[in-house]
Amino acid sequence: MSTRIAFLKGHGTENDFVIIPDPDNAVELSPSAVAALCDRRAGIGGDGLLHVVRSAAHPDARHLADRAEWFMDYRNGDGSVAEMCGNGVRVFARYLQRAGHAVEGDLAVATRGGVKTVHIAKEESGGDITVGMGKALLPEGDVTVSVGDRRWPARNVNMGNPHAVAFVDDLSEAGDLYEAPPFSPASAYPDGVNVEFVVPRGPQHVAMRVHERGAGETRSCGTGACAVAVAAARKDGLDPTVTGAPATYTVDLPGGRLVITERPDGEIEMTGGAVIVAEGEIASEWFETASA
Repeated sequence: MSTRIAFLKGHGTENDFVIIPDPDNAVELSPSAVAALCDRRAGIGGDGLLHVVRSAAHPDARHLADRAEWFMDYRNGDGSVAEMCGNGVRVFARYLQRAGHAVEGDLAVATRGGVKTVHIAKEESGGDITVGMGKALLPEGDVTVSVGDRRWPARNVNMGNPHAVAFVDDLSEAGDLYEAPPFSPASAYPDGVNVEFVVPRGPQHVAMRVHERGAGETRSCGTGACAVAVAAARKDGLDPTVTGAPATYTVDLPGGRLVITERPDGEIEMTGGAVIVAEGEIASEWFETASA
């Protein structure tokens, strides 16, 4: 492993990430090292880590190399591996653009949740990034989530990762979200779940808070915003695959605003900003200690 490890820091609607460019998959990122890098006091700080690797160089993505050159090896802030991160994909694409690996227009990004289609808008149109998030799965069965002694029914939505979407009267009812809200039945989410609490703000306009598994409450969650938009649409009696008309929802998060569109073919698109804020080099001695 090279003793020089470059990093960048970026965010998408204040969902922030440590970015480790590593085209040849030469940097060994242990769970302890990832958790240390994401530590906000003793590390760089982030909700998660984006490991930028060529698909052909990573065993989890070689089968996707003919469809996407780059693989987003995403890790949660606690060091665990995750399937997908919607805000992370936008920041990942922004990094590739900054590094000269991508230009305005369409881009394919491999993730553990499949290949995602990304569109980088022109600077003069705001430079937002749109991510094709795939189709939502809506597993059957009743699910509930709770905070303290309060319980709510939740919509089970899978966006390549699992979500439980609960509609509440006030976002303060979600509590501090330091700990994962309990859910039942346990069999609904054997590997844990992201929990969203949602209130209406107007026609096809909602606001949300989220506890992301492995990270706690975050300022934004892209897959969560998609899950919320789908759950809100069904609550409003809208299903584009039935009506043949797209459904677009504005989703306000603590860190900003995302626009989610579900198309008649079931595909979901998420649009929002992505910013690179810093870059530097990780001290090799610190990294070796963190990795031990």
